[in-house]
Amino acid sequence: MAEHRTMQRQALLEAARTLLSEGGTDALTFPALAERTGLARSSVYEYFRSRAAVVEELCAVDFPVWAAEVEAALADAPTPEAKTEAYVRRQLALVGDRRHRAVVAISAGELDEGAREKIRAAHGGLVALIVEAIEALGHPEPRLGAMLLQGVVDAAVRRIELGAAEDPAAVTDAAVAMALRGLTA
Repeated sequence: MAEHRTMQRQALLEAARTLLSEGGTDALTFPALAERTGLARSSVYEYFRSRAAVVEELCAVDFPVWAAEVEAALADAPTPEAKTEAYVRRQLALVGDRRHRAVVAISAGELDEGAREKIRAAHGGLVALIVEAIEALGHPEPRLGAMLLQGVVDAAVRRIELGAAEDPAAVTDAAVAMALRGLTA
């Protein structure tokens, strides 16, 4: 019985990822989850009490995987400059990943404070990965520098997600240049 519930919960999360990546937060509804999984709508409520609960679960499951990929890219980079470049490039490479699309859709949506807090905490963990490299680059306030760097990444993510006129590779290169050299690059 427990195994069946686990499988159903996983199916609901997979359906939620698909709905979010295809249609954003508006597409994430309990009737749509029920339709995608073949469950009755009332059964969906047995697993999740609200859309925010689905979002929180997705963040709890998907964000650590995403962060681990960024962390692995940093571990492979030999210098602070290379770590900074890897931090930007790996996150932007993940833009097409369904897990990432779901997290972006979630971030754009109207969520309750609990879900927002979980997203903030997850982003804080991601930012913490690059603080040491920024400190090694000589930034006087490495935590602030890391948060501003994440702002550059977030802006590049939005630019790529919107399907801007620029090629995603050009957006990535520009974000890396800004991260490493600022506006004078």
